[in-house]
Amino acid sequence: MVLQSNIAFTRLVKIMDELRDKCPWDKKQTIQTLRQLTIEETYELADAVTENDWKGIKEELGDLLLHLVFYAKIGAEQNKFTLEEVINGVCDKLINRHPHIYSDTQINDEEDVKKNWEKLKLNEGKTSVLSGVPKSLPSMVKAMRLQEKAKQVGFEWENKDQVWEKVEEEQKELFEAIELGDINKIEDELGDVFFSLVNFARFLQVDAENALERTNKKFISRVTSMEAEALKDGKYLHDLTLQEMDNIWNRVKKNI
Repeated sequence: MVLQSNIAFTRLVKIMDELRDKCPWDKKQTIQTLRQLTIEETYELADAVTENDWKGIKEELGDLLLHLVFYAKIGAEQNKFTLEEVINGVCDKLINRHPHIYSDTQINDEEDVKKNWEKLKLNEGKTSVLSGVPKSLPSMVKAMRLQEKAKQVGFEWENKDQVWEKVEEEQKELFEAIELGDINKIEDELGDVFFSLVNFARFLQVDAENALERTNKKFISRVTSMEAEALKDGKYLHDLTLQEMDNIWNRVKKNI
């Protein structure tokens, strides 16, 4: 299995070398031009995971692997790093951050693993337990990662009931801001509501980002079904009254 993987990986590296040397498009790419494409490929993988689409997951993993090799190729050309250095770097990091596997550190469960991971990162020179959370992460994903990291140093609620009380507290403050009519205050308080709901999702062991994306997909499916229903009568949604649309929505909702 390992030998076959090595052969396949070497084949990919060889093809990348050939493309970089001979293909006009591949020769032109830089780390900057690849950036947006990599983000797009990552979201395509996320979509496949949400859909539990294993064929799609396999394909998107291949696309992302190509991008990783591409960045390493450019890095080598710029004398910044080699592919071998990238691979050995992550191998060393994994060994150093898993002393319960590669040393004599004792742990009880996965929470101990996470806590040790954050402690080791600080020992490596990180200045904050929140270091490493990318600035460009989508806000909901970022909120979840920030909360998870804070948890590793003990800054955490004890149970989900406390978290829900916080949700209700933030909702109350939002309504007070709405009464005042201060748009900046409203935005701040609405952000606090979102943040606390993400926290509540964590305590329910639910991926808040994925939960919202599932609802987005469900909404898209229902609205497109509504459009199809309206077209049966030769109409578009904008031709219908709100009550008529609501009636179709309720019918569609039973099946989707």
